[in-house]
Amino acid sequence: MQLGIPKESIPGETRVAATPETVKKFLAQGHQVTVARGAGLLANFPDEAYSAVG
Repeated sequence: MQLGIPKESIPGETRVAATPETVKKFLAQGHQVTVARGAGLLANFPDEAYSAVG
């Protein structure tokens, strides 16, 4: 399954659809995950954290 994690567009929204740990679990289950650049920044998850898990 292909999953996409978008960057939130609502002003003031700090949540992200998936953390790097969640993305790691999806990948381990064989899913393909695409994370939008900056998707986790307001939730304190830099892009590098997502890149590190795959």
